[in-house]
Amino acid sequence: MSVKIVFNHVRNMFSDKEEKKTPTPPKKKSCTSPNCTCSQPSSAFINLDLKSMIGSQGMKNTADDVSTGIDSIIDSYEPDKAELPEDLTTSCGSGCGCNNGSHQTQNNQKTGVHQLFDKKVDRRQALGMLAGTVGAAVMTTGCSSIVDPKIKEKAKLTWEEYFKGNFRLMTDTEKNNTVKRLERLTQLNHRFHPEIKSTQARKNVLYGYAFNISKCRGYMDCVKGCVKENNLDPETGMQYIRIFEMKKGKMSLEGADGNYHHEVPVEGNFYMGTQCFQCENPPCVPVCPVSATWKEPDGIVVVDYDWCIGCRYCEAACPYWARRFNWKAPKVNKEKVNKQQHYLGNRVRDKGVVEKCTFCIQRTREGKNPACVEACPTGARIFGNLLDPKSEIRWVLANKKVFRLKEELGTEPKFWYFMD
Repeated sequence: MSVKIVFNHVRNMFSDKEEKKTPTPPKKKSCTSPNCTCSQPSSAFINLDLKSMIGSQGMKNTADDVSTGIDSIIDSYEPDKAELPEDLTTSCGSGCGCNNGSHQTQNNQKTGVHQLFDKKVDRRQALGMLAGTVGAAVMTTGCSSIVDPKIKEKAKLTWEEYFKGNFRLMTDTEKNNTVKRLERLTQLNHRFHPEIKSTQARKNVLYGYAFNISKCRGYMDCVKGCVKENNLDPETGMQYIRIFEMKKGKMSLEGADGNYHHEVPVEGNFYMGTQCFQCENPPCVPVCPVSATWKEPDGIVVVDYDWCIGCRYCEAACPYWARRFNWKAPKVNKEKVNKQQHYLGNRVRDKGVVEKCTFCIQRTREGKNPACVEACPTGARIFGNLLDPKSEIRWVLANKKVFRLKEELGTEPKFWYFMD
């Protein structure tokens, strides 16, 4: 594709005289509680009352009640169902007139170039894309013999990155090529060589998590393990996990401390951890205007960092404050970086994109536990396959009194709390 064609594409973006309005995220549906009359659930931790966080359902005995929640999650498990967004596909080509790709072939999917120029961007982003692609085009033409070979290679790889498609629509070959390209770019930009994988979801696996409040002592080893495993920026204090310290006997998070720096455990206090709950009905997914986030067959909600435009609609839609935004490019010491990475997980992120907990997708899809589970010295964290009736987490759900936060919203979080 020549520079002239790229310029024409960008010029066409601005051909309309009227400014395109920023897309408004769809309203959330009212919660599923029978006595609730609200039309839209509150966002994040605006209401810090623990009773409202737990929800009207309260604590349930799974032997009788919570099994319904488990059943609904298991019943919705469809490993072979590929939910592709309409704006990334074309009609099936059979003449039926559909536009949902329900029986389309791979040849009918939009190419990376078409996906790129169909992507919703504002003028500033479009000009940035134009500048980057034109610069890369000039470098890759080889018109200058004095250009350093590595600079030329970097420009060529960057050019190819601009025109790759959405990860879900890539073929296996395209995914492999993308991973190799990112490994080389990381080596050129950050001077270390990662091993990036694109391992798919394992069959007949649906991940779930349980947190034992009685055993947590607030040591925050889980936080440290998560930061190290997922290459989080220590300068900005980026964390996926938060541990709240609260007074026993009080049912309010308003005075809870999520950033304490003193010796623990403190007598008279208890500790409660939060992170992404990998909802079965994630409200963060449908609000994304470019389909950069979705739920995988194993239940993990992921983000394609290279497709994210940083609008933060998903961050606002999450009722559990589980998403993080990079206000600047993350910096991790190359001597401490975890080189075992996943395309949808702990690889290098950029400024202006959203990231979140993925249950350590680079580990769990290799049959390992998340880093936070292994780091916990008290055994307060339990992780496993909800589809395996013999798994430890299924035993907990069947024998302990458990609860989920804001259960009445109908998000079906796959993260339970319990006490001994």
